Amino acid sequence: MPDLEIIKTLSLTTLAFVLAIILTPFWTHFLYKYKLVKSIRNEGHTPVFSRMHKKKSGTPTMGGVLIWLTVLILALAFLWVSKLWPDSFFSNFNFITRAETYLPLGALVASALVGLLDDWFNVTRQGGGKGGGLTVKHRLLIYTLIAIFGAWWFYFKLEWDVVRVPFVGLFNLGWWFIPYFIFIIVATAFSVNETDGLDGLAGGIVLTAFGAFGTIAFVQGNYNLASFCGVIMGALLAFLWFNINPARFFMGDTGAMSLGIALGIVATLTGYSLLLPIIGFLLMLESLSVIVQIISKKIRHKKVFLSAPIHHHFEAKGWSETKVVMRFWIISGVFAVLGLIIAIIDLRLW
Repeated sequence: MPDLEIIKTLSLTTLAFVLAIILTPFWTHFLYKYKLVKSIRNEGHTPVFSRMHKKKSGTPTMGGVLIWLTVLILALAFLWVSKLWPDSFFSNFNFITRAETYLPLGALVASALVGLLDDWFNVTRQGGGKGGGLTVKHRLLIYTLIAIFGAWWFYFKLEWDVVRVPFVGLFNLGWWFIPYFIFIIVATAFSVNETDGLDGLAGGIVLTAFGAFGTIAFVQGNYNLASFCGVIMGALLAFLWFNINPARFFMGDTGAMSLGIALGIVATLTGYSLLLPIIGFLLMLESLSVIVQIISKKIRHKKVFLSAPIHHHFEAKGWSETKVVMRFWIISGVFAVLGLIIAIIDLRLW
């Protein structure tokens, strides 16, 4: 059985990569044809950002559609195969189950559609945000609403209120699990959204995070959840092929919002949500830099960073965009491996 599950996970990952690569020319043509492009704001309160990224204005956004659409197509295709030909070999490739993947897949698609609407507002310069799109308050509200539904599903549908503390054991939080889960989802979604600011940055960091939690899920025997992570990774790899500098298109909120929420749910399903600050160390650092910058400007009327999130700070100090991205990728890989080591040791102990 483990051999078959290894074949399943790796095959689905490869299929996702191939499918996303095939879909890319069609989606890219659509984006350029209808000029669904990103407008880089040029405002007085963001002079550093505007100066560094002015040249990117006019690059298409909504590239994240390739990621979640690929996942959805493969999920529905193999679910359909398992229903029509349950005895066939390919029916084993179905990874949709109530206990493991209903919620992350549903949340991925639902939040992706909301993010797609936000991208549309940005392109058409509608909405309450500066330059178009949703405001930060609106985004946080949406993250919270999705998180509330997810918390309800975990607590009442799956009867899940467990958090695993590495090297200590399992803890039942009771109803406290609901606010805890909401915080995890909102924080992760916000962090991924803030990280999506340089070509390939968010995609590479999220890729390593899904890789780590997918491996944890596989070691636990949660093979369908591992396959779900694998499909996202395959689609992300194809996306990165076209998103590295100079980007052919940007991920957009349809990608960042959905990936952030899905990552938080996957981490919770493995029981190792407390490892998110390690496995997703740079995601946490990016969001913290924004929070620190905002608080400092309001209280001290001074900036801590030349520009926030922190990847823009290093750009402003003279690092090239590719240097920032590559170094952040390396750091994210190291911390993902560190978190994976902690999880595997903990699993062996308990």
